[in-house]
Amino acid sequence: MAYLDLDNMFAAPAGSRSGVAAKVQTGFSALEWSVIALAKRDGLGSLGQPGKMSRAIRSLFGIGTASRLADQRLEALRRLAVHAWHRGFALPTTEIHRFIAAGFSEAQIETLVVSVTGLRAGGSQRSTAA
Repeated sequence: MAYLDLDNMFAAPAGSRSGVAAKVQTGFSALEWSVIALAKRDGLGSLGQPGKMSRAIRSLFGIGTASRLADQRLEALRRLAVHAWHRGFALPTTEIHRFIAAGFSEAQIETLVVSVTGLRAGGSQRSTAA
């Protein structure tokens, strides 16, 4: 005879019912890593809106502009990655809030900055002099 759990028909799988908090994601997908890598060549100027004069000069001389990504989640990642490439852990709080609002975690911020700079927050840097 089969057993039908009527109290938990639409609940999460049995392994996740124990009340243990969900595992926080710390890594990125292959697409997200490519966005981080491409952000290295973007300057901090790519994060602002170009003015009328800047657009006119760029179109006159055929200089392309760094376009924003259509996906808001990936754009939040690109913006934070640009700051990380240029400033390390000195990230603007507005960009951190935008990053988290896009569905990323705080652990992913550290993963991003550590992978870009090679430094850990609060860690000591080893000297290479022998």
